[in-house]
Amino acid sequence: MAKIRIKWIKSDIGYAGDQKRTLKALGFHRLNEVVEKEDTPVIRGMIAKVNHMLEIEEKEHGSK
Repeated sequence: MAKIRIKWIKSDIGYAGDQKRTLKALGFHRLNEVVEKEDTPVIRGMIAKVNHMLEIEEKEHGSK
């Protein structure tokens, strides 16, 4: 399955608690951190909720 590289680029200060919890659920601990996740509808929904704080890079299936 395809992977997505997600970078947290904007602080969550001043945003709703559910958005802060979504960042934690995606695996982020600190600003400018990069995580790699499987490209699933669940992850896409979480990204859509906080997309204004993230930078997304889609990786092709064959690349490592």
